Amino acid sequence: GVTFPMFAKIDFNGDDAHPLYRWLRQEQGGLLGGRIKWNFTKFLINRDGRVIDRFAPTKKPESLTGAIESALG
Repeated sequence: GVTFPMFAKIDFNGDDAHPLYRWLRQEQGGLLGGRIKWNFTKFLINRDGRVIDRFAPTKKPESLTGAIESALG
């Protein structure tokens, strides 16, 4: 029942970057000067809406269990 395009292509770097990715890069820079290497970069956001960590695209999601549980605790 959503009314927004769920699968629209968006940019995550550059002048046309989606506002969400601009905010994520600003909050948690990376090795590439804030740029996102590709869209499998992962961000951990706490209950207050703050970005508390950033994980490389090569990081397996199941390896983030500890970080997620810590953020929830």
